[in-house]
Amino acid sequence: MDKESFVISKFSNKFIGDDGAVLGKWVLSKDLFLENSHFKMGWLSFYEIGKKAMSVNLSDAIVMNAKPKFALIGLMLPKNITFKEIDELKNGILDISKQYGVKIIGGDTVKSDILGISVSIISYAKKPIFRKKLKNGELLAFTGNLGESLKGLKTLQRCAKNYKILGKNSRFRNITLRDKFFYNSSKFINSAMDISDGLACDLPKFAKNKNIKFIKKLKKYEFLSGEEYEVLFSFSKKNKFRIINEAKKARIKLTIFGETIDGKYKKRARNWHF
Repeated sequence: MDKESFVISKFSNKFIGDDGAVLGKWVLSKDLFLENSHFKMGWLSFYEIGKKAMSVNLSDAIVMNAKPKFALIGLMLPKNITFKEIDELKNGILDISKQYGVKIIGGDTVKSDILGISVSIISYAKKPIFRKKLKNGELLAFTGNLGESLKGLKTLQRCAKNYKILGKNSRFRNITLRDKFFYNSSKFINSAMDISDGLACDLPKFAKNKNIKFIKKLKKYEFLSGEEYEVLFSFSKKNKFRIINEAKKARIKLTIFGETIDGKYKKRARNWHF
């Protein structure tokens, strides 16, 4: 058992186990975005740090078919951070919040040795989608092209610690959320989660007590790339062409790679960010 699973087991209850906790029509979710765990200083601009910290949290709400409404922000600020850098950080947080209609309603600020952002999102969902609805005989798919975040990471590690070496559209620098596709497809989707730790780490969480029969061979970097925030989801075979049609309308790539069967899927990699 890894430490994350150990901690979760100590607080286990009916609300824990998905990307957010469902309380009636409200979905509550929280995530941390920390220096030296999710990024190193210089790998992202301060604006991008703020934007990405909010985006990864919005992703949790989206894959539960919830519409983000409010947010609480916790900031860990190093003593050497400047007012200009704080302003850039704020702009990144607010720009993505405004894009998704999210209002910042409070939070906290503390002095720290590292830069960190804690975000709590309050979302509304008429019909939330859970991971635990996975059944035998369902098809598994993910959106987009997995692996781009890992490629960007390796470039930074190998060549420089300056984000400008990567293009503005680099997956490591800018997350693309699949909200329009997911909301439009939600009536055909049985279970879902976002890909944050990499497909190899996230599949065991998703499949839980199911095994997976792979119908498409995936490449190593598709399994290992974390920080992708593409959508991993399942659906009934009868809805296959409806899902494909929604992906075409949203102009996103869709990879149908497996089918759920009896058994238990084995984990293929450790949890990590970079």
